[in-house]
Amino acid sequence: MSRLDAVTQYDNALKAGKKYYSNALSKGEDPYPEVLDEKINLANVSPVNIGLVDIPIDRIVGTYTGGRKNAFAGNYMPLMDPKSEFGQKWINLCNYQMNEGIADPILCYEYLGKFYVQEGNKRVSVLKSLGATDITGTVYRLIPQKSDDPDIKLYFEFLDFYKLSKLYTVSFTQPGSYQKLQAAIGLEPDQVWPEDVRRSFNSRMMSFTTAYDQLNTEKLPLTAGDALLAYLKVHPYSELQEQTDDEIKRSLDKIWPDIRLLAKGEPISVSTEPEEKGKSLLNIILGTPRLDIAFIYDFDPQKYVWAAAHYQGQKYLEEKLGSNSSISIKSYLCEGNVDEVMTNAVRKGANVLFVPTPTLIDNSRRIAAENKDIAVFNCALSMPYAGVRSYYCRIYEAKFIAGAIAGAMADKDRIGYIANYPIMGSTSAINAFALGAQITNPRAKISLKWTCVPGDPILALRSEGINVFSNRDTDAANELLPWGSGIYIELPGGTYRPLAAPRWNWGIYYEKTVQSLLNSGIAAIRDQNNAVNDWWGMSTGVVDMILDKDLPEGLKRLSDYLKNGIIRGTIDPFLTPIKDQKGMEVCDGEHPLSMEELMQMNWLCENIEGTIPQFDELLPQSRSLVRLLGLYRETIPPEVEEAVK
Repeated sequence: MSRLDAVTQYDNALKAGKKYYSNALSKGEDPYPEVLDEKINLANVSPVNIGLVDIPIDRIVGTYTGGRKNAFAGNYMPLMDPKSEFGQKWINLCNYQMNEGIADPILCYEYLGKFYVQEGNKRVSVLKSLGATDITGTVYRLIPQKSDDPDIKLYFEFLDFYKLSKLYTVSFTQPGSYQKLQAAIGLEPDQVWPEDVRRSFNSRMMSFTTAYDQLNTEKLPLTAGDALLAYLKVHPYSELQEQTDDEIKRSLDKIWPDIRLLAKGEPISVSTEPEEKGKSLLNIILGTPRLDIAFIYDFDPQKYVWAAAHYQGQKYLEEKLGSNSSISIKSYLCEGNVDEVMTNAVRKGANVLFVPTPTLIDNSRRIAAENKDIAVFNCALSMPYAGVRSYYCRIYEAKFIAGAIAGAMADKDRIGYIANYPIMGSTSAINAFALGAQITNPRAKISLKWTCVPGDPILALRSEGINVFSNRDTDAANELLPWGSGIYIELPGGTYRPLAAPRWNWGIYYEKTVQSLLNSGIAAIRDQNNAVNDWWGMSTGVVDMILDKDLPEGLKRLSDYLKNGIIRGTIDPFLTPIKDQKGMEVCDGEHPLSMEELMQMNWLCENIEGTIPQFDELLPQSRSLVRLLGLYRETIPPEVEEAVK
C-alpha cells in the first residue's frame, strides 16, 4: 500500500469526523469523545491492572484526560487538517498499519464497561477507520463503590461474569443477563470458560452483532447481547454455532417483532373477549378461508388430565364445526422431536396450530417465525412474544364463587386451599377464593398449601382439623376425590364429598377462536407487532361452575347470583378494600385492578395463612414450569438443568 492510500483514508476519516461533529452540534450534543476525568473523581477509585485485553473497538468511547479530545469527533474520527502535525502523524501511522500492522498495545482505563484511552488515541482512530473490530490494550479497571444504582449493580454482575469468561464482547441492559448467557451456552453457573468455547463464542457474537446492527434501523435501545438472549430462546446455542452469517441474519429478522417488544419493555395486549366481527370485505370477496387445524400434544390425552381437558375441547370443536367443508382438524402427539412434529403438521397443510402445553412456547415461537402465514396459539399466560397468541382462562372468577360456597359449608373458621404452582394467574385465583370465603364467613382463614413443594397437602390440612378445602386444579378423579379438582367436604369415616368445582370449557374457546379466524382471516388474528394474550372469563362461557346436586338451595342461588353479576360486570371480586398479609392496602375498593395486575399478582390477602414458595423450595419436577411462567421468573437465577415434564 502506498502513502497515497493512507492520505485518501485520512480524507475519508476526516469527512466522517466532520459529519459526526456537525450532527452532534445540531442535536445539542457533545461532538467530542467522552473524557473520564470529567465524568468521575479519579481520586476516589483505585485502578486494578487486568493486563492485556482484546478490547472491542466500539466500546472505546473517550480519553482518560481532556488533552487530546478536540482532535477527534465523538466517533473517534479525526478533525484536524491533514497537513497539521497531527494529520501527518495519523497518515504515517495509517500507512504503517496498511503495510506492517500495528502491534503495540494501547494503554487505557475501563470504567463501567467503557474504555478511555490514555496512550494510543491515534491508533484507535486509524484502526476504527479501517474497520477493525478490536484492538489490544493494557487495561486498568476502575471499580466503583457498590450501590443500589441499577448501572452499578449490573456492572458488578459483569465483573463476576468476566472472572469466568474474560470477555468484553457482550453486554446487557437487564440484570441477570450474564448468568442467563452462561446457562444458555451450556456452562455451569461458576464454570470458567474453556478457551475453545471462548473463541467460538467470540466468533458467533461478532456475526450476530453484525446482523443485529444491520437490522436495527430503528435504533432500538438494546445491546446486541440483549437481542442474543431473545434469539437463543428460539434458536439454541448449538444451532447458532452451525448457522452461517446469512442464516443468522434471516433468523433474527424473523423474530424482530419480539426484539422490538423487548425494547418496549415487553408490553402485552390482553384480549378479554372473543372478536365478534363479521366477515371482512376481503373474505367476502375471496370466500371463506380454508383452515387446516392441528392440535399439538406432548402428553397423551388418555393419560394426562391437562391434555385430556384440551382433547375434549378439540372434540367439542369437531362436533360444532366438523361438517364445515372449509375446516379440517387433526391432532399430533409429540412422541419424538417437537419441532419435527410441528414442521410436519405445517408441511401437511396445517395453517392453525393449537398448542395446549405452556412449556412448548419456544417451539411455538420457532414454527411461527418460520411460517408467517400461519396462526399459532399456545396455552399460557403473560407471554411477551409477537407471532404466537397465548390463551388462558380467568379462573379466579370461578374461584371467587367457590370460596363463597366453601365459607358457608365449613363448620369451622378455617378452610384449606391446595394450589399447584406459583405461576401467573395462580395468586389471583387464591386471593379471589379468600375474598369469596369472607362473603359468607367474615372470620374465615385460608390455610394455603402447595403441591409443588415436599409433603402431602391433604394430610397437612387434615392434621390442622380442616374439613373443607379446595383441591388443586385439573387433578385426576380418584376414590378419595371423585371430581378431581373442586371444593370438598370431609364426611365421617374420612371420605370426601364434592360441593362445587370451577370448570374450563376449552371447546368454547376453540370454537370462538376458529370463528374469528373464519371471519377475519389468519393475517388479521396473527399480530406481528404485539404480544396478544387471550384471557377470557365467565362472560364468554370458557369458565363456568358445576355444583353438586345436594348443595343447599340457598348456596345454589348465591352461586347463580355471583356468576350472573360477574358475567354482567356488576360484580368484580377485587373491587373492594383489600389488605395483604403485612396489613398494607393493596386495593382501595374504588379503582379496578388492571389485567396486568391480576396476572402478575404477587401478594396474598390478610386472611390467608401460608406463603408463596420460593424457587429453591420447589420440587425439581416443578421448576421447569415455574421458570417459564413463575410470578418471579425474571429473578430466578439461571441454571443448567434438564427440562422436566
